[in-house]
Amino acid sequence: MVEPLNPDPKEPFPPMQTPAPGLPDLTADTALFLDFDGCLVDIAPRPDAVVIPDGLENRLIRLHDRLDGAVALVSGRDIADLRSWLPGFPGAIAGSHGAELSLDGKAIQTTHRIELDVAALHRAAADAVADRPAILVEPKPHGVAMHYRADPSLRPVVEAAMAQLASAHPGMVLQPAKMAVELRPGGTGKDGALDRLMSAPPFAGRVPVYAGDDLTDEAAMAHAQARGGCGIKIGAGDTVARCRLADPAALAGWLDAVLAGAR
Repeated sequence: MVEPLNPDPKEPFPPMQTPAPGLPDLTADTALFLDFDGCLVDIAPRPDAVVIPDGLENRLIRLHDRLDGAVALVSGRDIADLRSWLPGFPGAIAGSHGAELSLDGKAIQTTHRIELDVAALHRAAADAVADRPAILVEPKPHGVAMHYRADPSLRPVVEAAMAQLASAHPGMVLQPAKMAVELRPGGTGKDGALDRLMSAPPFAGRVPVYAGDDLTDEAAMAHAQARGGCGIKIGAGDTVARCRLADPAALAGWLDAVLAGAR
């Protein structure tokens, strides 16, 4: 299955150009879900070049305590990578768009069921764009991504190469992202990750609040709102989210205000 690279913005997520101004309260009944890149940290030229803001890990630990553990990271990165950046984070992590799930900080549960020679996939991706050094090929444990941030004019090249890889790997689907296209297992997604976490303690029975910046987060924000919660769009762009913050620094400021008791 190949998901469209340029989905109609009205399907399945009608854009909300001006999200409602009020941010949600974070109470004892809230479950908080946070994307990583572009949400907790600024987007970097390369995935391995992100800068962890001062105080981020402590902020997450304090939120985890405040919400009795109902705080999760939800990312396209794999869990091991996320833990290398935030080793002290005690909460749940959904990595690889939900293909990996860690509920207790130790046990990692793989949820996808696709047989894949991932090393061969990584080689094929690198070979496909070997003559385009501006394209960054990012190997992942359950797929591969191509980034064209260094030269946005290469977007058609990336889309064509990834579409060809998708056609050669049944069961994998294309996931558009900011200046990138990813190939990931079908049946995974951040909305599914949120759904699975919401069925387990300490998240079960709470109201979800999901903050994210990318196309990969839209389904999860829509799902959070369908459950009576709220999506928070970080940055510009059309979104289903009811709320918006300008950038990771603004999100950090809001969370600090929550922790200080201002909200």
